[in-house]
Amino acid sequence: MAVIGIDLGTTNSLASVWRNGRCELIPNSLGEYLTPSVVSVDENGDILTGKVAKERLISHPDRTASSFKRFMGTKKTYTLGPHTFRPEDLSSFIIRQLKADAEAYLKEPVTEAVISVPAYFNDRQRSSTKLAGELAGLKVERIINEPSAAALANRGMADLEKVFLVFDLGGGTLDVSIVELFENIVQIVAISGDNHLGGDDFDAAIAQRFFQTYPELSDELTVQERNSVLRLAERCKIALSSQSVAGFVYDHHGKQYEMVLDEKQLIECCASLFERIKKVIRQALRDSGKNIFDIDAIILVGGSSKMPAVQKYLKHLTGRQMINRISPDYAVSIGTGIATGIKSRNGEIKDLVLCDICPFSLGMSVYDEELNRLVFTPILEKNTPLPASKIKAFWTRYDSDDVTISVYQGESQNLDNDLLIDEFKVRFPSKVRKNTRFFVRFTYDINGILDIEVFPESGDKPYVEEIINRSTLSETEFKQHMAAMNQLKLSPNGQDENSLLLARGGRLYAETSGETRTEIEKALTSFECALNQRGIVEIERSKRYLTELLDQIEDIDFGLNEDDFT
Repeated sequence: MAVIGIDLGTTNSLASVWRNGRCELIPNSLGEYLTPSVVSVDENGDILTGKVAKERLISHPDRTASSFKRFMGTKKTYTLGPHTFRPEDLSSFIIRQLKADAEAYLKEPVTEAVISVPAYFNDRQRSSTKLAGELAGLKVERIINEPSAAALANRGMADLEKVFLVFDLGGGTLDVSIVELFENIVQIVAISGDNHLGGDDFDAAIAQRFFQTYPELSDELTVQERNSVLRLAERCKIALSSQSVAGFVYDHHGKQYEMVLDEKQLIECCASLFERIKKVIRQALRDSGKNIFDIDAIILVGGSSKMPAVQKYLKHLTGRQMINRISPDYAVSIGTGIATGIKSRNGEIKDLVLCDICPFSLGMSVYDEELNRLVFTPILEKNTPLPASKIKAFWTRYDSDDVTISVYQGESQNLDNDLLIDEFKVRFPSKVRKNTRFFVRFTYDINGILDIEVFPESGDKPYVEEIINRSTLSETEFKQHMAAMNQLKLSPNGQDENSLLLARGGRLYAETSGETRTEIEKALTSFECALNQRGIVEIERSKRYLTELLDQIEDIDFGLNEDDFT
């Protein structure tokens, strides 16, 4: 029985296996490695996947779905013909097809898989991905971050380079990781990302430019017709990878609408996307404690990283060498295949070590006396190497027989912007007094299992030990998260200067860690308390201090070229 690696992508998916001392990509029934992540239901009610389903995107838009990976872990549903599916249901159909192709290729049953996910996938998204694998009949013990897999695939360059920036731009997500490779160790130093930025957004930007050129079409077209324009935009984008000028003609009721685009115009209409790319790269550098001059080279991963405009922008922004010795389309899948070999302690890679990290902070809600509300306090901060274990002290607020532990994932003080993972009650052996100290230990392993212990100050037997296996979370209905995790900032209550400063502080609190985060937290608390008390002198003093602190933090020189890219 075989174990396969699966790169479950927004645009395309593929499978791999480690055997005979190397990683092999597994072809599908058409003899191709890439299987489009598209699902359709035909008129007989049968499920179609891959290339066949993709052909029906325009002809049968009401029966076909794509890019559903972007909505993993949400309550979004898709109605295809008579059926209604969740994103994990649709993903399971893709995985089921990859499993069948693998069994035909390997000529043996496939029972287990290592599945890759964007590094910035949150708990619900990871749980939904694991559930999709299980719905397809596979045991999924390991979820691996896509840039970590890409680093594994490129580990052979460790004798040439030392520190890499892995730039993973797929169809729907962007991950940027700082990775150190040396000897048999792959060390992930920091991860940043945007779960709603990928090749699909470049297609949409081109289509938007088309509709701006012909505004009369914008409201006239049906869903099917708009999909046609989007498909033409995608072809135009691909054509610009090999030629200086590309375009398309759209025929609507006998009238032809033409669009011509060169690389400069592509850059102009996608300017906001390039700004978002820069933001993610800056965050990864900030979290790693490095600037761009510490980076030896950039490893390109994901099909959208092959776009010449993207590569030119990266060269303009960083000045670093680009490396794509392994096709960006296949790097993650090769890495997942290697991960299956490591997991099985296979041959020459049995001693290869992948040191991954927490992409998000894990902590609890606590009551802040000064702010008079519950806030998030991290116990394991983002980018903590895994496996990890940390203890933190807490105090009871009043005389009680029990205490409620609410476990969150995120970076914001505001609990509304973080993700509630679990909540449980700890009952004390006897009633405790107010301000009784107790301890909470978070232990987090590489397989996504969070072990929480709550124990008394005396260090006796724990009051309770709660094991939160992330794979079980997706068995229940998930509530939709109020905002994408990459929008980690406090929402201002108004448009006044003070609210904007609080929002800016909340954003930088989310983007930092350690002592810097603590300084921001103190300054934010002081300023918010001053606002509540409405003391003019104290407000101005706290405001000035917070502004100067945030200016100082944001003024860090990462060595990136900040000039306009045109």
